[in-house]
Amino acid sequence: MQDFDLVVVGAGIVGTASALWAQKRGLKVMLCDPNPPGSGTSFGNACTLATYAVMPVNSPAVLRALPRLLSSGDSPLSVDLMHALRHPRWMLSFLANCRPARSDHIARQLADIMGHADAGLNPLIAEAGAEDLIVNRGQLTVWSTKDAAEGEKAGLAFRKTLGIPFEVLGPQDTLALEPGLRLPIHGAVHYTAARSVRDPQELINRMHRRFLALGGQWRQARVSETRAYGTSVEVMLGDTQVEATRVVIAAGAHAGSIRGSGAENLPLGTERGYHLIFSNDAHRITRPVGWAEGGFYAVPMAQGLRLAGTVEIAGLRAPENRGRLAYIARKGAALLGPLPQPDSHWLGFRPTMPDSMPVIGHAPHSDRIIHAFGHQHLGLTLGGITGRIVADLAEGRMPNLPIAAFSPNRRFA
Repeated sequence: MQDFDLVVVGAGIVGTASALWAQKRGLKVMLCDPNPPGSGTSFGNACTLATYAVMPVNSPAVLRALPRLLSSGDSPLSVDLMHALRHPRWMLSFLANCRPARSDHIARQLADIMGHADAGLNPLIAEAGAEDLIVNRGQLTVWSTKDAAEGEKAGLAFRKTLGIPFEVLGPQDTLALEPGLRLPIHGAVHYTAARSVRDPQELINRMHRRFLALGGQWRQARVSETRAYGTSVEVMLGDTQVEATRVVIAAGAHAGSIRGSGAENLPLGTERGYHLIFSNDAHRITRPVGWAEGGFYAVPMAQGLRLAGTVEIAGLRAPENRGRLAYIARKGAALLGPLPQPDSHWLGFRPTMPDSMPVIGHAPHSDRIIHAFGHQHLGLTLGGITGRIVADLAEGRMPNLPIAAFSPNRRFA
């Protein structure tokens, strides 16, 4: 007899949402992670429920701008060349997905699942009693140059066809909305339906507490291996072994380290992201503000002002890149005016597939193992709906939305 109906590996937003959805459905669930819930990549994000973010990182614009992005010391993109040379297939696959036809396909798939994001997360917010953590003031994206604003017109037109609500603003209206901005503004767009989270880790903590209150079990331990059989899966958990009907691999960028899960055979890469916290400066803005050319967000949150973002392609074990932190501090001052020394900084690891889409579905070698990772910049936004999909699969039934595009069996280029 199995110890659990479901073992969920990884206690970030995706894993915790999966565990809570499954426990709500009446399954016997264990959630496990070597670290406290929500303390990894889910802790350090830009705090934004970005239901408008349907355009992938992979785009033709990346190909056009790649030489400048790689050669400039003032770029939101940084690539560890030795890491790139050690992983040429991943890098080439990423670039292949920047072709117009592929980029358009990816955007449409992301738009399909994004349309269900709130329906997946809102019930968990209510279940966890976390409504006070959600701020409904939209998100503001600003451009400081005409060329950058012109380059976003196709993306805005695509969002309009999807019915994503937004307002295009000129410089004066932008400053009326956020008078604390000090950057010369060419134009902006206000995504009026977007929301933000005052404290992402507290949201996950409350979801975790509700999971326990419903009878879920928690084990702070590392899963090293899974072994799938005909009707069950053995899970090597620390120095013990448990047996489950099904297992969910929701370990983010660390999913590939779990032997026997199938994740170790997928092209899972890492986009390293950074943030700075200025504890006494949350008053500078009233909602998340993204500077498009700068590649980062400024967000008022419970801990103060968070500057978060940029992309660094490098390995999990590479040392912290102080140049990335200096870049964010420099650009933050350009956006908001002089800032004090940050009170804290952070490095996290976004799990990234070369096509910028998450992996959601049964492992290639066993329908007893469910993959739920690779959400890149969209983990907080898509965590709830991914959890609902996982609960459906754990019950042995197909979800009520198409997920074939996110299959672990898909072509990644």
